Amino acid sequence: MPMTLESLPVELIATILGNLDLESLVKVSNLSRRLRHVASDSTLNPWKRPITQNLASGSYERSFYHLSLRSIVPRSNWIDILTLAPPGFILFESSLPNLKACEWEECFRKRFIPGWLKWKKDNTWRESYIKMLYRVWHRTYTTCTTDEAWTKYIVFNRNGSVNELESSSRGFSPMAIFTEMQFQSNLSHLSPTIRVVAAFTDVRVIAIGVLHMPRSPLTVNRNARALLHPPGIEITDTLEVNLKGNSRALYDSPYGDGCDGPSTVLHPYNKLTRPLPAESHRNYPSYTPGGGDRRWRSFEEEGKQWVGGLMVTVQLIRPRANIGYEEDESEFAGSWNRFASFTWDDLLTIAPWMKERVTKIIDGPGLGM
Repeated sequence: MPMTLESLPVELIATILGNLDLESLVKVSNLSRRLRHVASDSTLNPWKRPITQNLASGSYERSFYHLSLRSIVPRSNWIDILTLAPPGFILFESSLPNLKACEWEECFRKRFIPGWLKWKKDNTWRESYIKMLYRVWHRTYTTCTTDEAWTKYIVFNRNGSVNELESSSRGFSPMAIFTEMQFQSNLSHLSPTIRVVAAFTDVRVIAIGVLHMPRSPLTVNRNARALLHPPGIEITDTLEVNLKGNSRALYDSPYGDGCDGPSTVLHPYNKLTRPLPAESHRNYPSYTPGGGDRRWRSFEEEGKQWVGGLMVTVQLIRPRANIGYEEDESEFAGSWNRFASFTWDDLLTIAPWMKERVTKIIDGPGLGM
């Protein structure tokens, strides 16, 4: 008896269908009841691979624009699309799906940083997601700041404390603020260094500090190093992984670098999923190979260390055709009025290990004495 496509196991059929482009998959899924059944199975989900390829390429097939109109496509795929697709495509070009409230909530939490939940108020999750996405698109392409008059940011002090500060959004300039920080710390003669802590769909978290050969251990900002280089995690793939899929590494003492405080302990690092990191930081907080994750580079530059204060803020980013999202730190200086508030709660979401290292959290300026 000759073997046909429909005589194969459903798992193998789903694998074959998953290797088709979207246009072909739409046509094949309508050829027979069995193929339609396989294509609509949310467990087999042959749509995931071509959808992921469309999102990664930035050049969408014609079927991708109105994929939500096809009931055969499992709704779970739309959580990926609404999390990763550019704001302009979702708002102005695509047809939105009919999702449950819990699914809209998942899209919101996977796409946006937690501090932006303040904009939800009494709206439904669908309405909150769409309004937040439009706000991101509007802030990214205009200089309008009427919806957020003050922009919050974080400063790590070398004494172990943290200040949550704010500045007028209309003239918010991280480099101008950091220049004043350098002056107050007697570091004006040194050039600032910019690092991307983590990148997401619409924003990237930026750290601005000074890398220098320290004259004294008292000038070193140990928390700056811990933020960018999670204690115990290295670039190598020698980390032990437990059954839950969490990276485990030697975590140094909050009192120093593991040599001037209590002994080190084994500490788990969970892979961040809410919000979901961009492809350049997909393994965050672990290292992501490929060149986009540059956090470790600063500690390989002839023994330089972070000295003085470290400023952390969040920058809105635009999608770029064919090459993904902006990742180059050199483009940071020319980005005017493309920043949003970043609070201590946001930082604890992306770097929870910092909670036990910080000696004091100060709301506003001052030393918190």
